Amino acid sequence: MTMTRISVALAAAGLMGATLAQAGEVEVLHWWTSGGEAKAVAELKASMQAKGHTWKDFAVAGGAGDAAMTVLKSRVVSGNAPAAAQIKGPSIQEWAREGVLANMDDVAKANKWDELLPKAIADGLKYQGHYVAAPVNVHRVNWVWANPEAFKKAGAKLPTTWDEFFTAAEALKKAGIIPVAHGGQNWQDFTTFESVALGIGGADFYKKALVQLDAASMKSPTMEKVLTTFKKVKTYTDKNAPGRDWNLATAMVIKGEAGMQLMGDWAKGEFLAAGKVPGKDFACVPAPGSAKSYTYNVDSFALFKLKDPANQKAQQDLATAIMSPEFQEVFNLNKGSIPVRLGMKLDKFDECAKTSAADFVSSSKAGTLVPSIAHGMAVPSASEGALKDVVSQFWNDDKMTVATAMDKMAAAAKSKAH
Repeated sequence: MTMTRISVALAAAGLMGATLAQAGEVEVLHWWTSGGEAKAVAELKASMQAKGHTWKDFAVAGGAGDAAMTVLKSRVVSGNAPAAAQIKGPSIQEWAREGVLANMDDVAKANKWDELLPKAIADGLKYQGHYVAAPVNVHRVNWVWANPEAFKKAGAKLPTTWDEFFTAAEALKKAGIIPVAHGGQNWQDFTTFESVALGIGGADFYKKALVQLDAASMKSPTMEKVLTTFKKVKTYTDKNAPGRDWNLATAMVIKGEAGMQLMGDWAKGEFLAAGKVPGKDFACVPAPGSAKSYTYNVDSFALFKLKDPANQKAQQDLATAIMSPEFQEVFNLNKGSIPVRLGMKLDKFDECAKTSAADFVSSSKAGTLVPSIAHGMAVPSASEGALKDVVSQFWNDDKMTVATAMDKMAAAAKSKAH
């Protein structure tokens, strides 16, 4: 999309024509540095510049943003917070409790956020009833991305159940193709794990075990089946998986070196950036057994208290721009996600996104919309870290039994539960 088209879109949204007198600097901390992500961020930057503000990029590379959080803490402690930082889920509340986030109710009211967001999502952006963060998108996490050419070569069909998944994996292996592209990092291990848990246990089990951290569910026969299936997935990954970044795993599927990847729909941004067409060059199917459920990961920006009035104005303009239909469309077309704003026209979006949007609405009505632990949406960060550690230990240690893993998970949940 060219600058002029962005400017036109922003003018239509009433985001242009600000006098330079109000222009401020907006410093934004994010970790969107891979192809599709970097393009998506460029759109937000253009929208701020179109309004006369200076954009200061505070990008920290590294997938799930752990490094970024360390840098952010030191900045906030020293009284030098950025205008906005990519923070989501229960972490938003953790920052808000420190008293460092700005109240965005005026922006939210003026732009009708309460009407435009599903309640489950809106609640996560508020602290004590006040908006302190602006949502950018919704990612569906429980997807399988597949290379149809590789599947054809292997004579395999796209899986809808875990049995079919392993049948396809076996066929891909026989055809000399790596069945599952994986990056051995703890958040990637857990992304796979939670999709297995959702597909085998269903949304109710998922909520009990992984959101409420219920000890009985953690040590149930269902969890036993989940862990056994999860470990079986590992046997179809390649020996170079440890430490691999997620986008490099996606590239393996794009090139046909691997048949499939269990990953959220930010992976789609990589396919699109490589010029691939959904339904032709790649396929998206819900993770086995999880078609009626939806694990969500909502990217959002927490907005920090600022002293300078011009920068406060720039920050409010940023929050307004983030939720505008124009930005929601152009950003999500680049990112692979879908607009978090309800009721938007999706005619420019591809089949994967349309499926995602329809399932987002139907699962929120059915009560099968569940938050992703792997992506920081479900439990406090301490519990999340402890559970990820156990799941990755189990994935990596061939001597650890399922029983031991269940005991460790229950202990992790208990010791960290708030």
